[in-house]
Amino acid sequence: MNIEAAKAALSHLDIEGNENSIRAKSRDFFWYSPVLKARLDHIVADFVVSPRNEAEVIEVLRVCHQHDVPVTTRGAGTGNYGQAMPLAGGCVMHLRHMSAVKEIHPGRVIVEPGCLLKDLDAATKAHSGQEIRMFSSTWATATIGGFIAGGSGGVGSCTWGSLRDLGNIIRLRVVTMEAEPRVLEFRGEELPRVSHAYGTNGIITEVEIPLAPAYEWVEMFVACDNFMEAVRFTHDLGNQDGILIKLGSVYEAPIAKNYFQRVAPHVDAGTSVIGLMVAPHSMDGFETFLGRRPEARVIYRSDASDWERGPGPVFEYGWNHTTLRALRVDPSITYLQVRYGYPDTLDLIEKMRSALSPEVMQHLELIRESGRLIYAGLSLVKFTTEERLDEIVRMHEEAGAMIFNPHRYTLEEGGRQTVDDRQLRFKQEADPKGLLNPGKMISWDDPDWTFDKMYAYPKLKAAT
Repeated sequence: MNIEAAKAALSHLDIEGNENSIRAKSRDFFWYSPVLKARLDHIVADFVVSPRNEAEVIEVLRVCHQHDVPVTTRGAGTGNYGQAMPLAGGCVMHLRHMSAVKEIHPGRVIVEPGCLLKDLDAATKAHSGQEIRMFSSTWATATIGGFIAGGSGGVGSCTWGSLRDLGNIIRLRVVTMEAEPRVLEFRGEELPRVSHAYGTNGIITEVEIPLAPAYEWVEMFVACDNFMEAVRFTHDLGNQDGILIKLGSVYEAPIAKNYFQRVAPHVDAGTSVIGLMVAPHSMDGFETFLGRRPEARVIYRSDASDWERGPGPVFEYGWNHTTLRALRVDPSITYLQVRYGYPDTLDLIEKMRSALSPEVMQHLELIRESGRLIYAGLSLVKFTTEERLDEIVRMHEEAGAMIFNPHRYTLEEGGRQTVDDRQLRFKQEADPKGLLNPGKMISWDDPDWTFDKMYAYPKLKAAT
């Protein structure tokens, strides 16, 4: 690895020289996990370069390939699993300049990867009254490229499913890291080769995704005195085919009281809360549904609020914003990502809550999977030790709830603990030196890994 030679060859580009800025741009939200914080807190790149277009991306990759310099790509760094951490040092390629919304058509948009989700949504609404189907709760700061490369779903997944579901990504334009980088375009069956691959096997330079009609969503908080009644209310609402929703979040008591500062005055410690986004033309249907459910009461509506201090966007209390709000109050809190699959969704939730509450507090997000509504859990965990955290993970898995472990930095451990042969084969083709985001794909480093313990990347940059 010849860092100085690479920097010299790229000196005419936008290279960051400030050490504090390099450190800041070498970090993502890995610190949500005390496990990752203990292992990755010292990680820093050797330099940061911000290309302005695809030609400069190609140049960076060609030069770094020539000098054996690892390249880790990032957007806003809002991911929580260390996806954008340069484990072996080298170059961080920041795509902040590549933020153009290039084309907007009926039902689809073409955009560069560095565009913020918020800005993309605003552009499509202003142009044609359309909106992106789904986005992360960090939409104000997260980029579309980071969402595609590191995300799985978010606000909108209760209607549109996950990013990996057919139709939710139309096309990706990708640059390889070879002696002479190639530009490839992927569609259909080829998309999983690079989507949710953390930039380990190609750099996304253009994204084409579908759009939906834009609405002035009515955002609500609904209160229930019984947690499982809140779970069933939200699940049943999602199954009302004529009521269009974009969010269904459920928070076990006392999450809202303890961690939601602007909601807390309107609930007590025993109140479980539901966060909803309902299309305005569906409000008559929603109010009829609500009238049949005496266990639930609306405490906030964005179109008719009498709160002295409004809560802001309701979706910014959901997904991983829930964890962030809890961490601000109690730094000992961490979280798990759980999939409560069909057909045992509700029974599994009740079983895990009975076994682990209040050490594990249930936070659920309604999502659609293969045409069925299930819940994703982003459970809040009162962290004590790594051993106890691993035990909680095992308890979920033994009960039949799938864990996507946010306390691991590799693709396989944070996913289904299996090798994705499509991604591995494409890395072998597109990154023959293994320089793209090294340490994140176990199957590249150690094909015989058995997942019986946490993987430790052997070339992890040492603390100084």
